Amino acid sequence: MGMTPEQWFAHVQAHTGPDGRLGLSGMTGWEAFPFEPDGLTVARLDPPVLPDPPRGGEGGRACWSCDRPPEAVWSDEHWRLAVETSGAPLLLMLTSRTHLDLRDLDDDRAGELGRILVHLVRAIEDLPHIARAHVSRWGDGGAHLHVFLYARPAGFGQLRGTCFAVWDDLLPPVPEAVRDADATAVARALAASYGGEVGPDRALS
Repeated sequence: MGMTPEQWFAHVQAHTGPDGRLGLSGMTGWEAFPFEPDGLTVARLDPPVLPDPPRGGEGGRACWSCDRPPEAVWSDEHWRLAVETSGAPLLLMLTSRTHLDLRDLDDDRAGELGRILVHLVRAIEDLPHIARAHVSRWGDGGAHLHVFLYARPAGFGQLRGTCFAVWDDLLPPVPEAVRDADATAVARALAASYGGEVGPDRALS
């Protein structure tokens, strides 16, 4: 049987120092870690607050994806793909048209999601200046399914791995014209290999 949130918190607290803080993780020694470890301090872990507060789109809170859907660069009957401002060469967000979270997908929609993500990764990694496409789904901010795809630039091994999302937040935004050209190339490749339509989502107009 798993630990309750309170038991897990007590377990963590038993491993803190006199100041109630954990030590730095091994991640701080990675080449990809975006900060120099000298002077870093780990934040204290707050005790659990139960139940978890509602996310956007649940518990009566507004859903940003339903109320203000992002303009799509590609879409089909069930999915839309949008471009996000980013320090990465390209950051795309795939969302479901209907208000569903990952656990709510039936087998047909789940199969579509998997196939679209594979086609998107291929299209992103086919860009000549991109080495890798990283796929990220968190979902703590909103209950409407949204999956991010980060394009890691070729030649920058320092940006590899799980820290790339932090690097993306630190790097200056890529010029919109450059970003949009890459997004259009990916959207066209996705439409050619999977289907759907390139350009603004007609259902929003």
